[in-house]
Amino acid sequence: MFPARLLSCLIAPVIMITAQTAQAFGLEDVVDMAKARAATPYEAPAQAPQFLRDLNFSDYQAIRFKPDASLWRQGASRFQVNLFTPGSYYTHAVKLHEVDKEGVKPIEFDKSNFNYPNDAFAKRVPADLGYAGFKLTFPMHQETEQNPFLVFGGASYLQGLGRGERFGASARGIAIDTGLPSGEEVPSFVEFWLERPAGGSDTMRVYALLDGPSVTGAYRFDVHPGDSTRVDVKAQLFFRSDVELLGLAPLTSMFYYGENTVRPVGEWRPQVHDSDGLLIHDGASGEWLWRPLINPRKLRMSYLYAGDIKGFGLMQRNTDFKQFEDMEARYDLRPSAWVTTRGDWGEGQVVLVEIPTRSEVNDNIVAFWRPGKPIKAGQERTLEYTMRFGDQEIAREPTASALQTFVGEGDRIGGGSVEGAYRIIVDFTGGELAKLKSDAPVVSQVSGGDGVEVIEHFVEYNEPLDAWRLSMLVKPNPEADMALRGFLSMDGKPLTETWTYELPPGADLREPQE
Repeated sequence: MFPARLLSCLIAPVIMITAQTAQAFGLEDVVDMAKARAATPYEAPAQAPQFLRDLNFSDYQAIRFKPDASLWRQGASRFQVNLFTPGSYYTHAVKLHEVDKEGVKPIEFDKSNFNYPNDAFAKRVPADLGYAGFKLTFPMHQETEQNPFLVFGGASYLQGLGRGERFGASARGIAIDTGLPSGEEVPSFVEFWLERPAGGSDTMRVYALLDGPSVTGAYRFDVHPGDSTRVDVKAQLFFRSDVELLGLAPLTSMFYYGENTVRPVGEWRPQVHDSDGLLIHDGASGEWLWRPLINPRKLRMSYLYAGDIKGFGLMQRNTDFKQFEDMEARYDLRPSAWVTTRGDWGEGQVVLVEIPTRSEVNDNIVAFWRPGKPIKAGQERTLEYTMRFGDQEIAREPTASALQTFVGEGDRIGGGSVEGAYRIIVDFTGGELAKLKSDAPVVSQVSGGDGVEVIEHFVEYNEPLDAWRLSMLVKPNPEADMALRGFLSMDGKPLTETWTYELPPGADLREPQE
């Protein structure tokens, strides 16, 4: 699991890396290792000593890596590498190697690279403990200053950000059976090769070997830091056994509460989340679909079909400090995470997993691509995609988007007079809407799922926000989900993305969540 939190159980040409390493090591070498492992029984990595695994994350943070020990600190590379040890959520060590024009050499563990809480603690740390992962740094703001921008650590997690942002949403190499009652399998990156960039280069390459009970894999990550950080991924997977629910290019985030949910008792902050919605681009239909996140009372699994997936992501559209008022967490600076597929991924589903949480310390949101065909033992799969971490513009969505969603009771002043109904408000902005006059003949298109009665819907210009407001009064079956879809159009032409929403039964907005 990603250590910053507990998980509650476009297309761009690849820029050639300029270090002279092509003959020393390549993806094919990792592919050979992954294929060989897939032919043998799985062996779990050796666990770190118990006293390290028992550390809470705050105590673990007291183990500090010495900046002077950063890899590539000496030399012309603009990149540096900070290392960290096993402990807390980092339950095992990984093998690390450096690749340069001279070949491949191991990055040996050195406990003197760390400051420990006290001498007694330091004595208990084995001299051969190993590293649990690494953090890449780059001069994101000033050429003389190194800034963290990408972290590999914990299972198959990596976490990135763009210039001026703080870490939030993360990605994984793969997800296996996430959200299923049987419990998820958590494969890990067990070995890495870091290719040393040539002096002055603004790109670097990382290779990783994945291993788990059901799957092995070889990964290549081409990393490009900047206003948004881009990671071009190529991977080859080998399956040891059948997989019920395969998740490709998985993204993980946190949603505690937002503008479309009830604020928990005692919370003074308006909203608390790293991401506020799931965005999907289906190339087959050309549709862009937006799904606001919720923090459900029970685990929810949503399967969103796409005939030709072009992209999906967990987005942070709320980026105004006033929407959070949190000076420490700065949720307004959390990045969106977007996946752009490369090649033909075929038809399948974007799966959204929403897990109940009573705290912001839990990563409770997962989104991934599920292929349409079942995965069987002995199969192989190659995939390529690009991940971006940055502001919401990284998706390059051409159409108008949903700015915010509000949900309230439909039988009170300002909501309506229908008992058991809900008043739902969605503000759309940008795209073609931005070019229209306030009296343009924009109309709303709204449909409900089974048992949902759409009593009324209309659209009006929202002058203070320079947006267009869709207002809906809907009455669901009290025993079933309230599923809705809506968008704005003019002269028969869609002007916005498709807004979708699901509210589970029993979501009484008059009472705080348990």
